[in-house]
Amino acid sequence: MPTSSHADVRRLLAAAPTPGRPLRVVAAGNGAVPWALLRELDEATTGRDVELFMLNAPLGIPDRAGIVPVTPFAGPGMRRHPATRYLPARLSHVPRLLSTTFVPDLVLVTTSPPWKGRVSLGMEVNILPAALESCRAHGGRVLAEQHDDVPYTFGDGEVVLDQLDALWEPPPDRAAPSTAGAGPRGTGVPPAPGRSAGGDPIEAIGRRIAERVPSGATLQMGIGAVPDAVVPRLAARRSLAVWTEMVSDGVLDLADAGALDPDRPVVTSFAIGGPRLRGWLHRNHAVRMLRTEVVNDPTRIAANPAMTSINSALTVDLYDQANASHLGSRLHSGLGGQCDFVTGAMQSAGGQSLIALRSWHPRADASAVVPLLEGPVTSFQHTAVVTEQGVAEMFGADSARQARALIEQAAHPRVRHELWDEAEAMGLAAR
Repeated sequence: MPTSSHADVRRLLAAAPTPGRPLRVVAAGNGAVPWALLRELDEATTGRDVELFMLNAPLGIPDRAGIVPVTPFAGPGMRRHPATRYLPARLSHVPRLLSTTFVPDLVLVTTSPPWKGRVSLGMEVNILPAALESCRAHGGRVLAEQHDDVPYTFGDGEVVLDQLDALWEPPPDRAAPSTAGAGPRGTGVPPAPGRSAGGDPIEAIGRRIAERVPSGATLQMGIGAVPDAVVPRLAARRSLAVWTEMVSDGVLDLADAGALDPDRPVVTSFAIGGPRLRGWLHRNHAVRMLRTEVVNDPTRIAANPAMTSINSALTVDLYDQANASHLGSRLHSGLGGQCDFVTGAMQSAGGQSLIALRSWHPRADASAVVPLLEGPVTSFQHTAVVTEQGVAEMFGADSARQARALIEQAAHPRVRHELWDEAEAMGLAAR
């Protein structure tokens, strides 16, 4: 198909159906937001009600009156929006939502330039193949904006051109808004709760996790401080495989070090990273970007040897229940893929599911290990809980031993006495 014009895009958006309900739109999220198409959507649907479905939406998405954010995983652009509709669903179940309870009228994506009659969804495959299929099956429209810096990745994100209703190359003045985060952490901070005697608590957590990862293991980890602390410590391992919901720049460290198994492709569903990661992904047959139904299927996860799932949480209670989605009663993120990978890793031969978090939240000035979660539970029954204080082994321990390990090995010393009191009151342990 020829590249669509700006007028074509506006016409298609303005003609989007309104079948007696709000217009349902699915847009790519994470690091692949189709910013130009979202702006056009905002302008073309003025005065119409729109339900905008995105995963991990960043700041800057349309938020005028009449646009209702809908998500199973809230990012900064939705988590504090008063109208956000949260759909509690593990990520592996989200594609089913898109063929049943949230069938899209429009799907907006970002793609690579065409190559051999196809474009690629690049760094964001995830739930998008399911959204495209459901949209087209129900008479909806699929619009794509192409960018030269979107890598062509192999797998389920390759889309034949005639499956698109528009392929638009937006002008530079429709570039994404600046959403730069905070600068680097300062130095010279005096020791405080959450900072271990050995220095930065995240570095201590990363060291403890890396010690548990053998050569030949299969890794699942995301973006953030903990993976950044783990990955450099795995450079000496060999024959590592990667089967993960997302990859970030850290995978390049493993590739550079020769730690990856050359006979097993990196399997992932989306990627977030800089230009070097984009270049590495581009037409790289050693990487397969697959749809969520495959990557997050616990049975497929479990088939990987020594599957090592590394996830974070906001709080963990004495029953080894982890909350990664809510701050009190306020939505912070969502279930995501944590449930899928915890389940799969625990079923894997030699597998382990690790929950990593600081023992103390410096901003909230509160313990991350609590007697009992007051909000929703994201996952439970892990192999171990890792903090800068130590490693609390969970698998195979009865509830009293789990509580003891969490108090003595994971909790910050300043709250251990209080946690022991609560454990006794809950019938979990006696000192």
